Amino acid sequence: MALDDFRATHVRSMRGIGRDCGHAYAAAGAIGVIFTDINLASAQLASEESKAFATNPSYRTAALAVDVSSDQSMDVMVEKAVAEFGRIDYAVSSAGIGVRRPAEIADTDVSEFESFFHVNVKGSLLFVKAVSKVMKQQSRRYHLGRTGPRDLGRGAIINIASCSSLVPTVGIVQYTSAKHALMGITKNAALDNAPYGIRVNAVCPSWVETPMMDRAFDGTPGLRERVTKAVPMGRIALQEEVSDVVIFLSGAGASYVTGVGWIIDGGTTLQMST
Repeated sequence: MALDDFRATHVRSMRGIGRDCGHAYAAAGAIGVIFTDINLASAQLASEESKAFATNPSYRTAALAVDVSSDQSMDVMVEKAVAEFGRIDYAVSSAGIGVRRPAEIADTDVSEFESFFHVNVKGSLLFVKAVSKVMKQQSRRYHLGRTGPRDLGRGAIINIASCSSLVPTVGIVQYTSAKHALMGITKNAALDNAPYGIRVNAVCPSWVETPMMDRAFDGTPGLRERVTKAVPMGRIALQEEVSDVVIFLSGAGASYVTGVGWIIDGGTTLQMST
């Protein structure tokens, strides 16, 4: 889906789904993408890589070091995005840490649980808060549809959630709780921002071919086979199968979609009782 000359900002670009979303925006025709990460070199690498995918001849990209747990750092991020591109039309929050100490609830590592809420939950809240504040001040944009002009609002925010935002998984209460909280942030932000024409949605993938999953597969013999068998479609998602949905939720085709968690799981959760 073409995104015309709209601008984008993007958080957490080091590797995996977040970085691929930035590249997908470039491929979809965005005029500019800002890549951010707590590690500036990682953001710069993702930014440089995006140039190979860009289809807009006016494409520009930038990289910033951002601490997602810092309110001030988030404010600086959006200020620089607006200074660079004039406005923020869509923003993706994909910051997060992975489970290191899985355990049943009786043996839950509380310090890791707290870390998940400090980074994954607080970081997402601060991102949505900072971007919403800027988008509220922007003018609405319009798209000429088949039956006339369509109001695209003032911007779109997409959070990278998970199937764990909807269903639990044994032994990872820290991850499940954080992802449920992220879905709560998404829904509340969608409701609060609706009068301003700002849409807020989430994508909820299950297993995806990412460096994080590769490490899990390498460290656990037979895990890939078990995961693949659990998916009705018989395979794990590609990163771009997630970022393609992010692009759709950013564009005109989703102009009346807000507050949803879009499941991307090859049918996995269809087999689960909720």
